[in-house]
Amino acid sequence: MASLVESGWQYLITHFSDFQLACLGSFFLHESVFFLSGLPFIWIERAGWLSKYKIQAKINSPAAQEKCILRLVLYHVGVNLPVMILSYPVFRYMGMQSSFPLPSWKIVLSQIIFYFILEDFVFYWGHRILHTKWLYKHVHSVHHEYATPFGLTSEYAHPAEILFLGFATIVGPAITGPHLITLWLWMVLRVIETVEAHCGYHFPWSPSNFLPLYGGSDFHDYHHRLLYTKSGNYSSTFTYMDWIFGTDIGYRKLKELKNAAVEDSREQKKQW
Repeated sequence: MASLVESGWQYLITHFSDFQLACLGSFFLHESVFFLSGLPFIWIERAGWLSKYKIQAKINSPAAQEKCILRLVLYHVGVNLPVMILSYPVFRYMGMQSSFPLPSWKIVLSQIIFYFILEDFVFYWGHRILHTKWLYKHVHSVHHEYATPFGLTSEYAHPAEILFLGFATIVGPAITGPHLITLWLWMVLRVIETVEAHCGYHFPWSPSNFLPLYGGSDFHDYHHRLLYTKSGNYSSTFTYMDWIFGTDIGYRKLKELKNAAVEDSREQKKQW
């Protein structure tokens, strides 16, 4: 596996410049992972497949889904790509490289863990700020147009929010100046996580069933269902910030009620 990765990376750095890989390569990788992981949830919802795992009964109209896709393409080309290009000098200054040797798995793992912890902290406070009255009305309400989220709505947001909360994702790599392959891995993991959090389905294999403090779709879907002043659940990937500051109390109480109802139902079936 290591030799395969090294061979592939050798091909990339031989045929493309650092700038092309860091900017255009990152953009194409992001678009590929985002749409390949998000589009299936549109088809699943339209076909009515796996409906028993759907968190909300309501479904989005084809027109609403198509509006989301068109806006995303516009935002990605008009906002994301220019940001990647303009931030390239900063990452180079902080030490980002694409040449050999590739970083060891220990370095990659330690940096990815640091990015998740820092991103959760920064995102939480940024997200709470966006739920203040003025910013919600003029900025964050765009993201909440979809009270029943699906995978692609994860990046459907006002351009100002894309820049504001996008800072939480890039601040870790900007500080550490990682190897480009680490940055790509971080981007892939972050995209898959946020698509899963907005997918609208809670499966038996969902990460939140196995990873402690992982938010996931059920956690974030609750955030989209409620009024902006009452929602809570502001965390990004892991929920430790909501737990510390008590902004997930409503969600936890609802889970307790649901679990109690399930237990009562089981007890009644046993009595029958």
